[in-house]
Amino acid sequence: MDMKPVNAGKLRAIGYDAGARLLRVEFDDRRVVDYAGVPSEIWRRLSASAAMWSYFRDNVEDEYAARRVK
Repeated sequence: MDMKPVNAGKLRAIGYDAGARLLRVEFDDRRVVDYAGVPSEIWRRLSASAAMWSYFRDNVEDEYAARRVK
């Protein structure tokens, strides 16, 4: 999965697998977390957001099943 480097709040990189509907997020503490079942519209809005950290917290963090990758 291609990761897009970002510097927004605690986010350091984000990536999305459209086929699997899987959002991968890397945080500033090097944790990598996969969020399952994320629609492509949420990915599009997150990746284009001027307030990415706030959008992530409001629309992803507690809305989708998370699994820590590393």
